[in-house]
Amino acid sequence: MSWVLAFVGFCLLIVLHELGHFAAAKAVGMRVEKFSLFFGRPLWKVRRGETEYAVGWIPAGGYVKISGMDPREELPAEVLPRAYFRQPVWKRIVVIAAGPLVNVVLAFVIIFGVYAASGVPRVAPVVDTVQAKSAAAGVLRPDDKILRVDGAEGFTSTLTAENADARRTAITAAIARHRCAGSDPRLGCSAATPARVTVLRDGREQTFSIAPRLGEVAAPGGGTERRMLLGIGYGPELLPAPLSTAVDETPRYIWYVTSETAKAIARIFYDAQARKDIGSVVGAYDATRRTIEFSVPRALILLGVVSLSLAIINLAPFLPLDGGHIFWAIAEKLRGRPIPFTWLERASVVGFVLVAMLFVLGLTNDVGRFLDGTASQVR
Repeated sequence: MSWVLAFVGFCLLIVLHELGHFAAAKAVGMRVEKFSLFFGRPLWKVRRGETEYAVGWIPAGGYVKISGMDPREELPAEVLPRAYFRQPVWKRIVVIAAGPLVNVVLAFVIIFGVYAASGVPRVAPVVDTVQAKSAAAGVLRPDDKILRVDGAEGFTSTLTAENADARRTAITAAIARHRCAGSDPRLGCSAATPARVTVLRDGREQTFSIAPRLGEVAAPGGGTERRMLLGIGYGPELLPAPLSTAVDETPRYIWYVTSETAKAIARIFYDAQARKDIGSVVGAYDATRRTIEFSVPRALILLGVVSLSLAIINLAPFLPLDGGHIFWAIAEKLRGRPIPFTWLERASVVGFVLVAMLFVLGLTNDVGRFLDGTASQVR
């Protein structure tokens, strides 16, 4: 079922993106010849008025065909006034920008909906990582929800976004109260008395006795400090919060994803590790499918992030991406006359090669992750 749901989710992103172009083109009076989900020979098609609606057999995107997007195209005299390149620049920009805009709005709606219904992400007393050779190694596991430590409450039914920090602080303080024997303890020494750690694992409560060890951690004011530790890291969880918090958190997260995506794209050109980290739609689809199995709210957030990333990538100023069409439309406005089509052809070739290289690079990385098993490491 997760395969189907992930497929439907990606189809929805494509359809709504193209629907943005379609609706904007109709609204400004352009002639839309075809609206297609996927590419290739149509598996299904129907004509309604002047527009043909189709579903292709290659599930790799979709497109809207507007009359006159190639200025050399021969069109009937009655169609010419509604051809794409016969329209003023502002209309062309509106039509092209409508697709990415729909993806941004969709991302906002999805993420806000999850935050409002399921809560906002906060670092909660849930085990995310366990350090090798630490006190908790071999005892605690990722995804263990820490319910109590020596009576100090952690992840309980009353945990919210507002009190998550206080709960983690209480757990940290309970662990820190344990002491190593002797007046001059050394780093790595074990506490003389163990902490009683109660966790929720696979739906069952389990209690362990774990002796914390003395370690060094970053101090709030800078530098390091010594503290008794279990050797675990916490991870984010969706925690209940007021609607006002969801309203505040959504644009903040949208901006975070936008800025990080833009930085990641820029790093591709000078950072070898960034090129290794890049993925394709195949990896995004598989990640969505596996996240659905793990958590539907998290899968929806991931789908929102994919929608937002699709908008950002599409706005890159390279033809045939939407940003390339917008870039050259603005260039035409600044130039005061149409851009020679030979310029656009050359720009399209360069842009197509660049996009193809990035796709092949991302697909190669995804295949490599599938083969070495790292693609399946989703929590």
